[in-house]
Amino acid sequence: MSAAGSRVFTIPPGLSFVDALAAGLIDRYPDPLELGAARVLLPTRRACRSLQEAFLRVGEGRPLLLPRLLPLGDLDPDELTVAGEGLEWAASEAAELPQAIPPLRRQLLLARLVRHRPGSQVSEEQANRLAEELGRLLDQVETEGLDFDALDGLVPDKFAAHWQQTVRFLEIVTQAWPAILAEEGGIGAAERRRRLLELQAAAWRAQPPEGPVIAAGSTGSIPATAALIQTIAGLPNGSVVLPGLDRAAPRALWPMIEKDPSHPQHGLASLLKRLEIAPDAVALWPGAAEAEDRAARGRLIATALWPAAATHGWTEAAEDEALRAAAKDLSGRVTRLDAETSGEEAAAIALLLRQSLETPVKRAALVTPDRDLARRVAAELQRWGVAIDDSAGQPLSRTPPGVFLRLTAALAGENLAPLPLLAALKHPLAAGGEAPGGFRRKVRALEKLALRGPRPAPGFAGLRDTLKQAEEKTGDLEKWLSKLEKLAADFRGALEARENRLQVLIETHIAFAEALAASDAESGADRLWAGEAGEAAAVFLDGLREAARGETLDTASYAGVLSELLAGQVVRPRYGSHPRLAILGPLEARLYHADLMVLGGLNEGTWPAETEAGPWLSRPMRAEFGLPPLERRIGLAAHDFAQAFSAPEVVLTRARRVGGAPAVPSRWLLRLDAFLNALGAGEALRPQQAWLAWAKDLDRPDGPPKPCDRPAPAPPAEARPRRLSVTRIETWMRDPYALYAERILRLKALDDIDAEASAAERGTAIHKALERFVRDFPEALPADALDRLIAAGEAVFEELKARPSVHAFWWPRFCRAAAWVIEQERARRRAGLTVHAETNGKLELGDFTLTAKADRIETRPDGGLAILDYKTGRAPAKKDLGNGLAPQLPLEAAIAAAGGFEGLEAGRAAELAFWRLPGSAATPGEAVEIAEKLDELAEAAREGLAELIRVFDDPATPYHPQPRPGAAPAFNDYEHLARVKEWSAGGGGGET
Repeated sequence: MSAAGSRVFTIPPGLSFVDALAAGLIDRYPDPLELGAARVLLPTRRACRSLQEAFLRVGEGRPLLLPRLLPLGDLDPDELTVAGEGLEWAASEAAELPQAIPPLRRQLLLARLVRHRPGSQVSEEQANRLAEELGRLLDQVETEGLDFDALDGLVPDKFAAHWQQTVRFLEIVTQAWPAILAEEGGIGAAERRRRLLELQAAAWRAQPPEGPVIAAGSTGSIPATAALIQTIAGLPNGSVVLPGLDRAAPRALWPMIEKDPSHPQHGLASLLKRLEIAPDAVALWPGAAEAEDRAARGRLIATALWPAAATHGWTEAAEDEALRAAAKDLSGRVTRLDAETSGEEAAAIALLLRQSLETPVKRAALVTPDRDLARRVAAELQRWGVAIDDSAGQPLSRTPPGVFLRLTAALAGENLAPLPLLAALKHPLAAGGEAPGGFRRKVRALEKLALRGPRPAPGFAGLRDTLKQAEEKTGDLEKWLSKLEKLAADFRGALEARENRLQVLIETHIAFAEALAASDAESGADRLWAGEAGEAAAVFLDGLREAARGETLDTASYAGVLSELLAGQVVRPRYGSHPRLAILGPLEARLYHADLMVLGGLNEGTWPAETEAGPWLSRPMRAEFGLPPLERRIGLAAHDFAQAFSAPEVVLTRARRVGGAPAVPSRWLLRLDAFLNALGAGEALRPQQAWLAWAKDLDRPDGPPKPCDRPAPAPPAEARPRRLSVTRIETWMRDPYALYAERILRLKALDDIDAEASAAERGTAIHKALERFVRDFPEALPADALDRLIAAGEAVFEELKARPSVHAFWWPRFCRAAAWVIEQERARRRAGLTVHAETNGKLELGDFTLTAKADRIETRPDGGLAILDYKTGRAPAKKDLGNGLAPQLPLEAAIAAAGGFEGLEAGRAAELAFWRLPGSAATPGEAVEIAEKLDELAEAAREGLAELIRVFDDPATPYHPQPRPGAAPAFNDYEHLARVKEWSAGGGGGET
């Protein structure tokens, strides 16, 4: 054992690390001045805050002069505790270290290098993603203190050719990047941290500080940190406190642990080897001896996680009475929940956390690296009004200010396309200098009048043109649009250039976002940059503006690049919302202690995370270069898992399916299951309460679901329609409720936003073209009949050229259908008939008026009529014609027989037919004739309509939805209003 051995301690995992550390420091340094002169180095700033809170708990609120708390991972020159004469060189050298280049500046500079590589064809967004990955590689190399010069000989012939190409790509960081750093006058943040740690170690070696120095909670996974810990261990007043060292592990196990980077004790083993201290020579921290009686569980999980080469020793370990007792003691203290889905897992965890609040002063925490699970749990807790923050924070891009910035960038960048425009204008922060409520009313009016249906022409001019064509009154929307155009003018002008300075784009974007966010009572800056998220957004944009100096950007990529950069920023709450609940990442939980620890997301690939080598270096290349093995991350994660496993009460949770795909349990769960089975305690982790069943019951109704009653509106007689078209009669028969909603409630379905052309629009275009042709040539056909019909179609389809894809798809079909129509025309016109297009007609049945607009009526020399209907979709089925559910043509025949068509004398229908015009290559057109006795069919349709009128004239007759099973209309805009799926689940229905 080295001389430093007596100054190296550990706190067992059964204790709260920070509470035990605080208690030991108070006992070790009872003199307040000596305690105040101590320096405690901890892994993170959060750990420093946790230790401050622990001093308050341990000291029971009495005043204390706290030691100086320093975060190892974030040292600053001002925090270099250099004291005494002769050490000015260390302080001055630290002060002269170049500043760390800001992360945003580094990413933009690397992205520029990626884009400007010879032959590079990557987009701006791709360049930024690659720059982010390059930044990670730089951090790893700088942290380990490696030299990129080693890459030159890294790829011998034995490696694949694509790896050689990768190394050539990495010339960005081996050749171009050093020159950029020299020009910028900065260094990487990881390198600066490493050099500061090295300077601190050198200063303390040259002249040790007078007061105590304690390095606590670190596993020394960073080389410079390990070197500083080694220095502290050698100081006269230095101490090292390790987290959760397995002092009970057999001595023969440690060589295996040193070779297995995925083992939870590997990091500590490497550090102890560097300190030249045997694990069994590490002492317990003062005051931690009381945890020895709780160390059995820590020993159990440590044994379960032995290296694979040592698991043969489980057989002998299974005979250990202490381990058997520890396994038995797990029942009720450690529970495992295997949920079916992530949602069920989150609900169960939320129940566990909520239940813990029923016990006064009990603290509980969810520990998970799965950010989606963390967000789900936080959302589930809201049902009880419990606010809990995820300490890992929330991506800035998902906060209201971040979303607003992304949407405003996309709004201008997409040239006011309907969806981006509405998304930005409907955001809660959008007000445009008006009262938010009034602004949103105008947005809704704009949506209804201009943005539903086909896309308007680009820009504000296109929106104004669309408003001018609207059938409804537009009010002052045009003036309002002009106001919005002024607000966006500078930003849109900056985007119109093919390439522009990034700083200009950012500044004009900020100005536009603030102007759009302004209300009648508050400025845009006050609304947009308020709160933690707003402040973080302001800091981000200020940093981005500074980082963007001298950078240019393809303006079409601005919105995408901004989204990429925003996604990398995190908003962390300053204070937790609930004092006794927390959501923590594994690293944060290492020094945290709670009465209940829920370890969530224990699936392979989540906890532990997948160990991917990344896009640059393969595993052999990483090893040859000198980077640590990827399995070391698993070892660190395993250590965090083992630490949390030793809490007083633990719940292990996972989901069997994640994102719809089966998930594999974490390797640690599989190890634990296997070892417990060896101990004869396979059921030890069985839950004693039905948490998963209760989670399912949260949203389950009290009783079996009951289908709602079928709607049965029965409006008064005077409200019932007295005039309907023949097409509406079919709706009346198939779905009276749809007719009720349309004609009595006067509800009209809105078009989709930025709608694609519908089948109805195609049918309308073909009808118009045929109508023009027939009106021009009602009798004899011209010699160039097909050309004339094509010309009529071109005039109609000209309106669709604004949507090139629609025109390209429909026009060839029309041309094929037109050729078929002309063939039919030539055959039919030989009989000397006259064609009438789009002829209006009506039939009076008492005080009820039936109307029609016949697509085509042919009058023959013998006085007979042929009534044809154009269909671009399916023709009615023969059975529907027979049972009266397709009454359109029979009713038109009845109107014709009564002389109800304008300009035509009364006459019987000699032919009723549908012309199907799909325009496909296989079937350009098809004539479907009704072969029934047409006079009888027309009379039956008339009598059926009269009976329908009589029945619905009774105020007691309800307008049921879909009264005839199997006869629902093919298209129904009102089915959701009728709640068809709800009431039909119970078998509702029946004849009217």
